[in-house]
Amino acid sequence: MGVSVLAPVGATGLVLPRMPGGALALPTGTVENGQSPEEAAQAVLTGLPKGLPIRRRVAVSQVQMRRRKVITHLVVTAPLTVREANSLVYRDVRAEVRVLPTDHAVAALTEKARARVLIGLQALAIGAMVYVQDGEIQRIDSFRAD
Repeated sequence: MGVSVLAPVGATGLVLPRMPGGALALPTGTVENGQSPEEAAQAVLTGLPKGLPIRRRVAVSQVQMRRRKVITHLVVTAPLTVREANSLVYRDVRAEVRVLPTDHAVAALTEKARARVLIGLQALAIGAMVYVQDGEIQRIDSFRAD
């Protein structure tokens, strides 16, 4: 199981790590046994004194590989300030954390990561939880805050 973190900066930016070699990536990590995806997200991007301000999980994606099913949760943070975003460190310390305008960030990602970000942003905007299987949306549930 994995977790991806969608970390908006204000209303117009996203946090993305620039990996060695220059490629931009969606911040991701693994969910260990006994951890919630929200807890696992705290280990993906560090550097804030109180940890990431997790807002909620917006999507769950399942992909059937040859011998196993890969499940990835998409967790969104509350909007960060530029200063907060610039203090973040990605789990792979060789990567440089960047703040990019959302349209540039989305365009720079791979097709799969781009789809994940767009689904996440849409789910957040409409107050939904989206379930994706093998690249196709299977279900959309309304999200109710308690």
